[in-house]
Amino acid sequence: MTDRNDFHPDTLAVRAGTHRTEFGEHSDALFLTSSFVVDSAEDAALKFGGQIPGYTYSRFTNPTVTAFEDRLAALEVAERAVATASGMSAILGLCMAHLKSGDHILASAGLFGSTIQFFNNYMSKFGVEVSYAKPTDPADWAALVRPNTKLFFLETPSNPLTDVSDIGAIAEIAHAHGALLAVDNCFCSPILQQPLALGADIVIHSATKYLDGQGRVLGGAVVGKSEVVEPVYLFLRTSGPTLSAFNAWVLLKGMETLPLRIRAHCDNALKLATWLEAQPAVERVYYPGLASHPQHALAMRQQKGGGGGVVSFELKGGKDAAWKVVDAVQLMSRTANLGDVRSTITHPASTTHGRLTPEARAAAGIREGLIRISVGLEHIDDLTADLALGLN
Repeated sequence: MTDRNDFHPDTLAVRAGTHRTEFGEHSDALFLTSSFVVDSAEDAALKFGGQIPGYTYSRFTNPTVTAFEDRLAALEVAERAVATASGMSAILGLCMAHLKSGDHILASAGLFGSTIQFFNNYMSKFGVEVSYAKPTDPADWAALVRPNTKLFFLETPSNPLTDVSDIGAIAEIAHAHGALLAVDNCFCSPILQQPLALGADIVIHSATKYLDGQGRVLGGAVVGKSEVVEPVYLFLRTSGPTLSAFNAWVLLKGMETLPLRIRAHCDNALKLATWLEAQPAVERVYYPGLASHPQHALAMRQQKGGGGGVVSFELKGGKDAAWKVVDAVQLMSRTANLGDVRSTITHPASTTHGRLTPEARAAAGIREGLIRISVGLEHIDDLTADLALGLN
């Protein structure tokens, strides 16, 4: 391929990262090998030392994984991507590479439950402090910065309330204080949102979600400038939470249809959110594509082409009403995963955010009547009929 800037995302999703072997295969090759043979002792020394390019051991160098990294970097318009075993291991790698005891993380209060658990329960063991800012209020981020703040971390839209953060404004605050800004781009994928172009330093991906798109494998990535990503690579090389070649190959196949799927997810999600707003049992709908969303205008500036595929809504009857809807569905899958072509439904307070204390859930706005739907590619009439079983 020529330079990635010459192509549209639809083309990059199919073609970027293609590295054909001498056999001229048309599809992406799958290299299922733990190690690679060298020509001489000198060749081994140079490859292990990084003086010459080449592959040595699949814990940190594998051609199939490289293809995935190159394709994702092209889509994010980034210098480099480093693949990880999951989205959470991407966050682990980022923190271990760039933080030390005595440092401070300023994070969004609207984060995935496991991310909050990791920051609170594990980074704290290593002497790293964490504070939480209102995701939609840049002034709150500015007020909570400390002299030892080294990392700003946010998701936008947030999981599951779809709060939209102003990436550019928060990036300015971070950079003014010498901190890095990392953005979890799970909900949007690079098709809808490119955080680096908006001022972020690092993009985090759970490739398990939309990049795969069919709920088959786990994967993650850290994306950004080479100087920021290289320390993450060195940590992963030593510690090992890296992506397997097989999972990388599956993710490459998923990314080929990513632009088409994202557009279809957005279309279905907007229709479902609009329908939910008209239901008497629904107290509130959370979806950035709706004009009623508090950050709708910001979302439409940051997210190119739609509000994403995740819709959350709160029922007037609290937990009992929410569980009734979850239990009544016959089409949607009751699972906490998202980004699948199959629609999934979950009750965040008892699943994705269930390990948080009641106080932490309240601070994050996760109430008992909340339901999150990852809207798939089924026909919209079938999805609304399925939800009506528990709403009526």
